[in-house]
Amino acid sequence: MTDVGDVTGFYGRRAALYDRIATAPGIERWRRAAARRTASAGDTVVEMGCGTGANLPYLRERVGSTGRVVGIDLTGPLLDRGRERAAGCANVSVVRGDATAPPVAEADAVLATFVCGLLEDPGGVVDRWCDLVGPGGRVVLLDASASDDPRGRLLNPFFRAFVAAGAPTGGLRDVLCAPFGGVSGALSRRVGAARATLTDRTAERRYGEFGLGFVGLTAGTVRDGAID
Repeated sequence: MTDVGDVTGFYGRRAALYDRIATAPGIERWRRAAARRTASAGDTVVEMGCGTGANLPYLRERVGSTGRVVGIDLTGPLLDRGRERAAGCANVSVVRGDATAPPVAEADAVLATFVCGLLEDPGGVVDRWCDLVGPGGRVVLLDASASDDPRGRLLNPFFRAFVAAGAPTGGLRDVLCAPFGGVSGALSRRVGAARATLTDRTAERRYGEFGLGFVGLTAGTVRDGAID
């Protein structure tokens, strides 16, 4: 089980590196696509696990001056950078809180990027996010997992090493052994569980892939309970 303290400590110590990765060239396209699927003018959007706030400018652009963006994260040093990125935007706020039990009462849409792979019960958490936005609300997930793309499969050993290096409880031995299998399995299962729940709870679903199939964007509108 991944301890919350391990996660916050790991990412807190690496806030600067995490921010450089989160804003690396090419990733902007993924984040803009996620924002387009998530937000419309006037919406209240909650980003779960907002990190250093890399998505906040794109969400703010989508909701406009009449909407609101709330970023939630547990890790103080990441939130500090998120607040810097949101400075000057009166309708963007960043708060400390747990994405599995968000401190908000309602929202029009929820976005989570590279979060579900860290959750112990990703399906249950996505279910709660769907309940939060209610029928007609949108939930969007941007996550990484091992690639099924014929070109991406050749790079799966490197992806496994990257996952091991970014694991809060991993070490050098894990990184060295990762290319030979296993380490990305839990990540892919968690991402798959999150996507499965979103598929069960939503209609008007859209799915896209980036980065040779390593990154998937899943978006849907929460149903009212009727079969679609």
